[in-house]
Amino acid sequence: MKSFFIFIITIALSQAGYAKGVEKDSGSKKPIKDTSAAPENLEERGFKNLFSSDNFNAAQPYDVQINPNAVPFIDDYLRRHGKSLEAMKSWGQPYFRLMDNILSSYGLPKELKYLAVIESHLQNWATSWVGAVGPWQFMPETGRRMGLTISGGYDERTNYFKSTHAAARYLKELYGQLGDWLLVIAAYNGGPGRVFTAMRRSGSTNFWDLQNYLPTESRNHVKKFIGTHYLMEGNGGLTTTSRKEWTQMQVQAVEQTTQLQASLTPEQLEGTEVQNISGKYHSVVLANSLAMDIGQFNQLNPNFDKLVTAEKGYDLRLPKFKLELFNANRYIILHQSILTILEQSHQTVGYPEPKARKKAK
Repeated sequence: MKSFFIFIITIALSQAGYAKGVEKDSGSKKPIKDTSAAPENLEERGFKNLFSSDNFNAAQPYDVQINPNAVPFIDDYLRRHGKSLEAMKSWGQPYFRLMDNILSSYGLPKELKYLAVIESHLQNWATSWVGAVGPWQFMPETGRRMGLTISGGYDERTNYFKSTHAAARYLKELYGQLGDWLLVIAAYNGGPGRVFTAMRRSGSTNFWDLQNYLPTESRNHVKKFIGTHYLMEGNGGLTTTSRKEWTQMQVQAVEQTTQLQASLTPEQLEGTEVQNISGKYHSVVLANSLAMDIGQFNQLNPNFDKLVTAEKGYDLRLPKFKLELFNANRYIILHQSILTILEQSHQTVGYPEPKARKKAK
């Protein structure tokens, strides 16, 4: 679980675009040296800007540690691609195991395999309109530079084993230039030159600060990777038992919510409207942001905090003008909600108390 977090960024989720833009930015066409014999612990380095704090705390839920800047995109991405990614958790296992072994041999985070998910849906004959081919979507020139044979009827870009070795070499090369996995992902899509330009124009090496200076496709590839990693790893940490318990609790909360909503009087419902939302919203933050009494909010939206993150979302009921205010400020409210949840999580889970120092004799 630890490596998957750090790796999340490493996954250079930009593979697809990498195939499109890498050739323009790669300098030497000479195949790079195979460093698999001396792997470095790259999965433990350079993972800045992915989570809300510098260090991932395995004792706390994955959900509340994600950088708040990524949450709105994750919600939208999973709403559109959640079902297909859930199915891939099963049928993709043979491919994932192969990629895990290869990536580990280079000292890279195993979660980088999700880059192939984003680029090709794990299809070895996937071909883009610009000529990128294979599960890792290599362009011909870049593939050859990474040691692949591409000629006539023989194309090693379609070989899962060999193309994954090539992808590992390239990811390592990019990390050596950029030193940050989120930036590696962006560079894998659009080429390192565009990332260096964004760094220079923004005056920052923080992805969230320089993202608007990147091409839209490269920027979104980073966020797609975060969304894919979140579904594959963040939601995958529950045991079968805890999943059943969680589902049962949700069913009970839904039933109770339905009963409470049915008991609302016509006077209470007058002038209100309903909108389905999902995400890490917090009832107190939302009510305060809309200048609403928390009692009134909870009356209109029972069990809000329990159900707002459910797959079907939550039917938020608010006075019409409050709903308009919510839509105008929803991402600010979401950001503040995430920070509040994080703070509460730290207070609840906490960290081990430091050992008392021995008194000097």
